[in-house]
Amino acid sequence: MTTLITPRLRLEPLDDRHFAGLHELNRDPVVMRHITGRPDTPEDTQLMIDRVKARWAEFGYSWWGFIRQDNGQLIGCGCIQHLNRDPAEPLETGWRLRQDSWGQGYASEAARHMVGWAFATLKPERVCAVCQPENTASSTVMERLGMSYTGIGRWYDMDCARYDITAAQWAESPAKARYDAEA
Repeated sequence: MTTLITPRLRLEPLDDRHFAGLHELNRDPVVMRHITGRPDTPEDTQLMIDRVKARWAEFGYSWWGFIRQDNGQLIGCGCIQHLNRDPAEPLETGWRLRQDSWGQGYASEAARHMVGWAFATLKPERVCAVCQPENTASSTVMERLGMSYTGIGRWYDMDCARYDITAAQWAESPAKARYDAEA
């Protein structure tokens, strides 16, 4: 399992030791409004950890916890996984952050490193991301990655906007140049 280091974060594969911080994140109804529409129960959080551990074992990638290097707190999480959890679908990146970490560039920083790692290691043709259309904070991060809007589709039982970036587009993007400088 791969740990990623960014200028301010350590991205650790999620496991049982992250339960308390992950549940604090996932039980916030404001954080979860665009993800599941409801806060997680402790059982939901444990099921997520169990699924994530199984995917790390099966695929060698899944969800990371975003740990601040300066204080060791879990402030968010993000992934490289298959869209709609279907291995026939392209790789997807996604993220969520605690409210007290919004607007500080953590999502863009972590996403840049997850996508950079995916293109360097897994060598996919493309990486995509989805969000509910009204989630402009996430779509802004997608655009900062160099992703382009491709339309509305149905994923995770929701109507979502999809953004894609190809390997060729990533190679030329300012986000990759910044990733290379930070890595």
